[in-house]
Amino acid sequence: MSVSSITSMDKLKAALARYRQIQLSVIGRKTGQTVSIPVWFVLEGEKVYLLPVKGSDTQWYKNVLKNPSIRIDARGVEAEFRATPITEAKTLKSVIEKFREKYGAGDVKKYYSNFDVAVVVEFG
Repeated sequence: MSVSSITSMDKLKAALARYRQIQLSVIGRKTGQTVSIPVWFVLEGEKVYLLPVKGSDTQWYKNVLKNPSIRIDARGVEAEFRATPITEAKTLKSVIEKFREKYGAGDVKKYYSNFDVAVVVEFG
């Protein structure tokens, strides 16, 4: 495969596979300004899962509910997506487990205080 045939999404997936943290950019629901924050994530197949640290009380999550357009930046490799909130208990439990597997149950417990919502974005 030549370098030119690698899509930007493939490049992003490759970058996501190497890193533990990304920059997430959302549109502020009150200001309309772009807000960027570092977040943890889990890449699984064609999906990227995000877990707001304070659940539904997390500011970036509240912004996503108003404007689901988000940008993911993995050290300069970036793309825009449409975020889909996850509130269904079984799916949510699965996402939380994925975060515990990747980052360790201790750190997830230490940094996350509410597990009532998650977000998924899909490639393609």
